[in-house]
Amino acid sequence: MIMNNALNSLAGEPPARILLIKLRHHGDMLLTTPVINALHQGWPQAEIDVLLYEETRDMLAAHPFIHRIYGIDRKWRKLGTRQHLCKEWHLLKTLRQQKYSLVLNLADQWRSAIVTRFTGAPARIGFDFNKRRGWFWQHCHTQLASVTGHQALHTVEQNLSILAPLAIADCKSVTMGYLPDDWQAVQSRLQSKGVEGSFIVVQPTSRWFFKCWDESKMAQTITALQNDGHTLILTSGPDKNEKAMIEKIRSLCPPERIHSLAGELTLRQLAALIDHARLFIGVDSVPMHMAAALKTPCIALFGPSKLTFWSPWEVIGEVIWAGHYGELPDPDKIDTNTKERYLDAIPVDVVVAAARKQLL
Repeated sequence: MIMNNALNSLAGEPPARILLIKLRHHGDMLLTTPVINALHQGWPQAEIDVLLYEETRDMLAAHPFIHRIYGIDRKWRKLGTRQHLCKEWHLLKTLRQQKYSLVLNLADQWRSAIVTRFTGAPARIGFDFNKRRGWFWQHCHTQLASVTGHQALHTVEQNLSILAPLAIADCKSVTMGYLPDDWQAVQSRLQSKGVEGSFIVVQPTSRWFFKCWDESKMAQTITALQNDGHTLILTSGPDKNEKAMIEKIRSLCPPERIHSLAGELTLRQLAALIDHARLFIGVDSVPMHMAAALKTPCIALFGPSKLTFWSPWEVIGEVIWAGHYGELPDPDKIDTNTKERYLDAIPVDVVVAAARKQLL
């Protein structure tokens, strides 16, 4: 859908500065990297900035093609109305001062549209979302990219479709970056636990527990791999419930060759750990997407999430879907606070066999 097509100016003069906007969760941010990679491939001289939620910064902080990251800190709300508005206004002014040639708004929030418009960029592309049909959304963008067919596309492909009006080539690789210091910090932790040689990373937790597998089944899987002679590193987020799950799993396993780094690593340090692992085993979560991006062999346990949208992109390994072993509810109708464990239908022997296949 084309309104005021300001893209003709980009044909003769490549954009000097580009802003990419995405205001979502950690995994969503990782899956924007193909767009960043494609922009760099098409216009290697352009400076590419990103606007995101501050808590997701680590997902992109080490990306080599990003010039600068701007963050919206959701903690600003706690500062009181006056200070909150001052923070928001300062951000808007800062972005406008960058004089972007092109803004790509991957987000669907009204806030992202307002930011897009306020930058004053001559070319501003957003998506023609069904729920955003109307004058204001159109006014904030100079062009809207079609969302036709998005329901049948992976999130990576949905994101890349915003490039269609620009006629630059796709670059479909998802990339997760970290720094040498991140790996050095992880090495130090591993050495302190006496870990030497190869290891398997297991992340059994998600911030939504309905995406998790039964602790005893995970422990049985880990025990089988311990008995095969492998060393296992358990990881989780810093949440106390996630760390409690890790301790319960550990208590059900033999004490040999099993260690926990639960809640101890930054996201970039976790990426470094996964990158050096022989195998990653985990549920539908950010670390699963990181493992796929890092090309670490991966066993991903999936429940009632939309596989089409959220399966690990170009994964080396295997996705084991609970729907092959039992009935699953409609992903759009799940109570995210439920204590139901939809993955429990997955048999232990299937996961063990898949892991052993990757470890051959």
